[in-house]
Amino acid sequence: MVDDTTGEQLGVLALAEAVARAEAKGLDLVLMAAKSNPPVCKIMDYGKYKYEQSKKANLAKKRQHVMQVKEVKVGANTDAHDMEVKMKAAKKFLSQGNKVKVSLRFRGREMAHTSRGLDQMKFVAAQVEEFGKPEKMPNMEGRQMIMIIAPIKK
Repeated sequence: MVDDTTGEQLGVLALAEAVARAEAKGLDLVLMAAKSNPPVCKIMDYGKYKYEQSKKANLAKKRQHVMQVKEVKVGANTDAHDMEVKMKAAKKFLSQGNKVKVSLRFRGREMAHTSRGLDQMKFVAAQVEEFGKPEKMPNMEGRQMIMIIAPIKK
């Protein structure tokens, strides 16, 4: 089955005849669907076709957003103003469509007071709740408590 450049179907042709018609127009015979019976070919400018396909692929790639994981580090004893600055950064990351990993490292004797760290993590989740929700709740990994917040889709 052969299609013309105008979209008109020429019907089932012998390979030599289809190639001859394509060469007469100064174009290429391109196999579009090899597994169909009979195979579907099209008479077209193959270089132009490849160029248009690459343009479409580039445009699709440009439109997609790759989600990244940004990290905000806090401490069990981080002061209120420092927390404000860190929450502002976390809100910015979430509004850009990125995930935020909030990590809290316990140093020395702070390991005895992990409940303070958990309270700090709950505070962080409450501060950014309009921009994102916790995907992975706070849990301990060695001396660190980690929570991942995913952005809310609009």
